[in-house]
Amino acid sequence: MFQRKDGIVDFDKDWCIGCKACIAACPYDAIFINPEDHTAEKCNFCAHRLEVGLEPACVVVCPTQAILVGDLNDPGSKVAGIVNREVVAVRRPEKDTRPKLFYKGAHAATLDPLAAKRPGGGIFMWSEQAGRLADKTVASGSPERATSSAAAVLSYDIPHNRPWDWRVSAYTWTKGIAAGVYLVAALWLSEDTALWDVVVPVICGFFLAATGALLVWDLKQPTRFYYMFLRPQWKSWLVRGAVIISAYGALLAGHFVAGVMGESEWTLLLRYAGVPLAGLTAVYTAYLFAQAKARDLWQNPLLPGHFVVQALVAGASLLAILESSNPDLASIVGVASLVHLLLVVGDVTLTHGTAHARAAAREITHGEFRGFFLLGLGLSALGLATPWIGPLGAVSALFGLLAWEHAHVQAGQSVPLA
Repeated sequence: MFQRKDGIVDFDKDWCIGCKACIAACPYDAIFINPEDHTAEKCNFCAHRLEVGLEPACVVVCPTQAILVGDLNDPGSKVAGIVNREVVAVRRPEKDTRPKLFYKGAHAATLDPLAAKRPGGGIFMWSEQAGRLADKTVASGSPERATSSAAAVLSYDIPHNRPWDWRVSAYTWTKGIAAGVYLVAALWLSEDTALWDVVVPVICGFFLAATGALLVWDLKQPTRFYYMFLRPQWKSWLVRGAVIISAYGALLAGHFVAGVMGESEWTLLLRYAGVPLAGLTAVYTAYLFAQAKARDLWQNPLLPGHFVVQALVAGASLLAILESSNPDLASIVGVASLVHLLLVVGDVTLTHGTAHARAAAREITHGEFRGFFLLGLGLSALGLATPWIGPLGAVSALFGLLAWEHAHVQAGQSVPLA
């Protein structure tokens, strides 16, 4: 997607890889994946019509002239006259997207999906819900719910499916292991050459490859994944992350070759580049989530640090399973799990700045993902006892982390935007 000289945000379908980052970033639920060609689309004000002096199709077909389009920089245009002289509103101005879609006479309840009081009873026939909510559809006039004003309120509702599914949740976990194993080994275990020289790069390389596979699998156009390198959008942390992961993978390959050749001095020397690369691999996802302006739960300044802590939990836990006799590893799992739990509890219990973030946090603690949240808490709590119960605690900490990652990623996308 790109912004034209006239201000219209347009798109080039030939370069879309279907990563859905634009959907996560849009606070207006205005972008969707075309089910036929699996690329992102949005309203572009019928730019091809504007270029030849025609109005957008929606303006032409509206019989009541309820939709207008015009140049705000032209004081003589009808649109500029309305915007400059009458009371108009925009959606989510706090997101700093400088919206140019104005509503006249619109009540807040029609612009903010969280401002309207939604009746209970679930989904109704005329909603035509799809995706993960399909099994909750209730036909109007059925014994479960008779046709009513409540049904009418929901008759114009749309499905709110999450753009990033379980594969993104799993990717944050595998990436944390790939980064955390190297960080823990480099900082505490590098003197054990048998483990450090070969085993560590093999483990990290395996989970980094799994991370890459999950990322490509999640794309709607997986055969185009290399476009991130051919035509990168450097402002996107998706592209920056791909570069970081590639550099980290190259370093792990060099580490493995040096280890197999018995060049321990080289493997130790590589730490000076490996530790920052592993740290960036763990952290960059926090900045990718922060670019998802649509999702307030992820706008957390502590998220980069939390990803580092999660990487330490994951890395120390896996190494503690392999090296069960090492008390230092068990202690790292316990301490890192404690910090992780404190950050989790703070994330869901502290007052959030927006209704959107509060709704997402409640979805974690009381909603659809409550089971994953409680499972993650319980397993991570067992991780605290790793110094006493050994590998069982490390395994618990590892999978408790996965349960939390899933709840956090999915609940963050669960709040409707439109």
